[in-house]
Amino acid sequence: MKKIVYSTLILLLFICLDNYYINGLEENKNENELKVIKTYEEDLTGNGLKEIIELKGVLFSPDSNYYRDLVAVITTSENKVWEIPYMGGYEPNLSFIDLNHDKVNDIFFQSATGGSGGLYQYHLHTLVKNNLSELPLPEQPFVKGNFLDNFKVGVTISPNSEPIIVDVHNRKDDYIRLGLYSKDGKLIKETSAMVDPIAFLEPKFISKSKGYGLKSYQQVSGAYHADQLGTVESLWYYDRDKWILLQTKWMPSN
Repeated sequence: MKKIVYSTLILLLFICLDNYYINGLEENKNENELKVIKTYEEDLTGNGLKEIIELKGVLFSPDSNYYRDLVAVITTSENKVWEIPYMGGYEPNLSFIDLNHDKVNDIFFQSATGGSGGLYQYHLHTLVKNNLSELPLPEQPFVKGNFLDNFKVGVTISPNSEPIIVDVHNRKDDYIRLGLYSKDGKLIKETSAMVDPIAFLEPKFISKSKGYGLKSYQQVSGAYHADQLGTVESLWYYDRDKWILLQTKWMPSN
């Protein structure tokens, strides 16, 4: 009798462990499954018919707002499917704007990285005549900054412009403590200002005949990232497979 009870208990234990293992696999599968964040309908191929675009993602954890995996799934009326994988981020979003000026809307993706610098990640794709390709985004190679004598910083924002002189007398105590300046304002060693990459992009309507471009924002700091001097705002237009810089403006920090 004892052997029967013992065998029954062992059998029940194996059944429980098996169910626990299966349920665990199901939970992991659900956690790793891409879920639809938002659904869009847009004509992206230029054939006059709208495609269905699903932005899908997997949350890092149930109590997190960070998506560790993101993908856009595009399905045509003929059930042809494309997938665009993106890196993880917060608040992912798709916009549909004709930025390369071929009369067909492009796919503009953005999401916040969540870093201290307030950076976003962006991607721009075009899908015309069933050909999916990624377009480059503008880069700003011209912005430079250097500390100068008498507690000043020279910031150059375009290739043919004179440096903008930023007076940093109100921060001199900090700079003297850091060893950048002597007490009389003499620069102790040549030091560059901190120029961030483009942190934020937004579509910008230029004119009815020209359509849309992109506006970029790029932070310039002094001795450390929180030592903000100002922001470079640039307006870009895509023409003949490259971005043209139309306008650059310096906006000093308050």
